[in-house]
Amino acid sequence: MYRRLCSTAAFFGLLGGFAHAQTMERRANFTGGGGPEGRCTVEVIVDGAAEVEIRGDRALLRNLYGQTPQWRRFECTSPMPGNPVNFRFQGVDGRGRQNLVGDPRRGGPVVVRIEDPDNGSEGYTFDVFWQGAGGGFPPQGGPGPGPGYGGPGRDRGYRGRTSVDDAVRICQDSVRAQANDRLRGARIEFRRTSLDDNPGRQDWVIGTFEARRGQGRLDVYSFSCSVDFQSGRVRSADFQRADRDRR
Repeated sequence: MYRRLCSTAAFFGLLGGFAHAQTMERRANFTGGGGPEGRCTVEVIVDGAAEVEIRGDRALLRNLYGQTPQWRRFECTSPMPGNPVNFRFQGVDGRGRQNLVGDPRRGGPVVVRIEDPDNGSEGYTFDVFWQGAGGGFPPQGGPGPGPGYGGPGRDRGYRGRTSVDDAVRICQDSVRAQANDRLRGARIEFRRTSLDDNPGRQDWVIGTFEARRGQGRLDVYSFSCSVDFQSGRVRSADFQRADRDRR
């Protein structure tokens, strides 16, 4: 009798493990859109923790713990390339945390982990962006680099194959991706971005951004990027705190 009970308990424990490891595959619904920038939008229901893995035009929704997650939406303008340029992740909606734990720029698929700590299920939405594969970058007439760029008289011409506007945008995308990983959901707003005018650093983009968090917390960070103007790629990028917390 005891052995039978142990066997039954082990069986149901195994079923529970399968439930937690359950994955649900979904193929993208293509919405078109054109332009140099690709985008995928993911919307899921989570009560516990789950991961979304994206490869090309397919995505897996994997249950980590809690109730079985559900798909709501997976829409893309095009399949995600295997080596996307200027990749960027942005959490859009949801009360818990969304973190990029698998970055395609380091090899492998996109993996986003969602953690919902409160009782009951919650809808989560996030976007991933890229600009082609293997060194593509937008033309001079593309969208601007965002607020806080440069200043009066700033040269916006080309250096090599990449324009200054594109170099600024590439740098900001790289810094934003790092900030999403390190600052966990803070709202990033770039305040000042320009080329470094010091001798020997003409291929460096420098500036500052603000990171806003809950309860009115505001941190200011300085950043710098080394950009290869021939290939349109970021060689290195980093940021650090520029002042004390302000409320």
